[in-house]
This record gives sequence, C-alpha cells and structure tokens, in this order.
Amino acid sequence: MARQVWSIADSIVSPLGNTSEENYRQVRAGNSGIRLVNDARWSDKPFMTAAIESIQATDNATRFEQIALKALENALTGIALPADKTIFILSTTKGNIELLDAEQDNHPRIHLHAVAQHLGDIIGLKRNIVVSNACISGVLALIIAKRFLEAGQYDHAVVLGADVLSKFVVSGFQSLQAMSPALCKPFDANRTGINLGEAAGVMVLSAAPQAIGIDATVRLLGGAVSNDANHISGPSRTGEELALAVNQALYTSGLSINDIDFISAHGTATLYNDEMEAKAFDAAGLNTVPLNSLKGYYGHTLGAAGVIETIISMRSLLQNELIPTKGFDTFGVPKEINVYKELQPKPLNRILKTASGFGGCNAALVVEKVN
Repeated sequence: MARQVWSIADSIVSPLGNTSEENYRQVRAGNSGIRLVNDARWSDKPFMTAAIESIQATDNATRFEQIALKALENALTGIALPADKTIFILSTTKGNIELLDAEQDNHPRIHLHAVAQHLGDIIGLKRNIVVSNACISGVLALIIAKRFLEAGQYDHAVVLGADVLSKFVVSGFQSLQAMSPALCKPFDANRTGINLGEAAGVMVLSAAPQAIGIDATVRLLGGAVSNDANHISGPSRTGEELALAVNQALYTSGLSINDIDFISAHGTATLYNDEMEAKAFDAAGLNTVPLNSLKGYYGHTLGAAGVIETIISMRSLLQNELIPTKGFDTFGVPKEINVYKELQPKPLNRILKTASGFGGCNAALVVEKVN
C-alpha cells in the first residue's frame, strides 16, 4: 500500500505578501496584486501585471533567486529535514531568464539545473530535480513529489514554484496578442486575455511527518497528467484530455465526482483556455461543483501558479470558505460551470486543482483535509 503524503508547511512570496497567511488575508479581502506597470526592463509600453517591485537583484543573487530563497526560508523555518531523505524540486518555466535580458547568457546559473542545485545547496539539500513543463509545472511538480514519497524513495520533499517577469516572457505573450489591457476576467464573456505575474511558492511534503514532530491535517491524494497534442499554443477544442486527467486523479484517489467540494481551475482568462476548461469540467460531470480562478489576484505566474494556487486553496479548505473569482461578472463559456463571484462559507473536505499549458499539457490533483 502506498504511503500517505501530507502537506506540512508552505509559503508564498508575491505582490500580496511574504507569507501564505498574508497572501490569504489579501485574497480573502478581494485585493489584487495586479496594476499598471511602466518598466522598460520588461516592456516598452505600460502593461497590467503583478510585479514584486520591492525585491531587486544583488551582486550575488538575481531577483529570481532572491524571491525563491525568501519563500524557501519562510517555509522551512523551524523544520529540520534530513538531507539524505529529502528531495528538492524546482518548478519553473524560465528560471534565471533575467540574465538573458541583462546579456549575461554565459552566467553559470542561467541553466535550470544549475540554479536548482544552487538553491538546493543554500538550503542544505543536495538531491534535486527540475520540473519545467509549461504552465502545469507547479501541479506536476507536486504530483512527482508525491510519487517519490509514495514509492519510498524519499520521506520528504520541498517543492518550489517560481518565475519572474522578463522582457522575453512579456514580449512573447504580447506577440500572441494574449495580454489584457485591464484586469483579467476568467470565464467572463468580456475577457480579453491574461495578466502576467511573478511569485514564488513553496510546499513542504512529507510521508513521515510525525518523525519530524509535525501533526499534519492536509494530504495529497490522486494526481494525473495528460496531453492533447492539439497545438503548441492552442488547447484542445473539446476538453476531453483535461477531463481524462481529472477522471484519472479521482480514480487514483478512490473518489467519485460527488466527493469534490470545489475546483481551483487554471482560468487564464484567454478565450480558448476558459472554453476548454468549461468543456472539460462538463465532460467530467463536475459542472455544478463550485469553482474559482485565482488569476485575478496574482496574474499568471507560470511555473509558480500551480503551487501558490494549491496553497491558497488549502487555506480555503481549512477555513471552510469559497474564494471568489476576481474579475468574473458575466458568464461567458459554452458549458455551464459554477463560477463563484462572492466569498461564501461552505463545509469543505476535498479540492481538485487543475492546470493546463502550452503544448497541450494538463494536470489534475486532489487534496483532502483530514480532521
């Protein structure tokens, strides 16, 4: 029988705060980190984004590393993890991409494996891997960590999801005409695209929490991935492949659709992503389950998204309240789904977290509260 995997600590560093607690308070209050930014480092014209402008690069660390280390230090405070039984997993799409913008493409830590090793060395963990699979990276990293722990290869895992803004990233989404000139509106009839954001999120997982003196109350159940192979930047037109990942996540959790209390969707506020997700949830029989997207609070944080959104959802789970979808007003997807607009109390036991990304990749993960 596979070992149970628990979430024992977490941290978020974003424009909304430097701890998970601060971030949850801000989200719960309906506050967004997205605003109009005019910074030539990232774009020749102002754009709507969620930037951590208070953290800057130093002689020894890039902004990416500074933000990542702050999140790691916050999450690991007071926790002693045995290095030989712990794996460090970095989820990112671009890593130290800012070095490319600064014409330091010969810098040793521009490579993802190198910055993962560097961060791991600082926190005392020598065993590390990188998960870089577009926008599902964060959720996929949690699934991979869970599988390592279930198989007994490690007892603990530190999963870091992090990405920062760069001219490369911003210009790429601008070239796709995917950037919204206003606050993004997930699942809304008037949505006009994404807002980018930057953040770092850390989840510490354990298959042996009591061995390090921790009583855990939230565990990771089933997880699954799929790929629709439709287009490099356009998702499936049917949603069948995300529905497949969702169904597999439920199956491996030993659950049915009636056991899911709410869904933390990807919800990028682009035309095709939101349509695909609505079709997928309808195909999976989850169209009446309460659902939200957190992109209106953080923007799309790429490799950090799946981690920080899982953390906020876990807080929601523990508080028994549904966080609304900021920016959503008028229903605008082809299949009926239950998008929440207002903060509401509700008894919650299990959440489904989904993510989808470029290249047709999809991921789904079930998280459960244990009283």
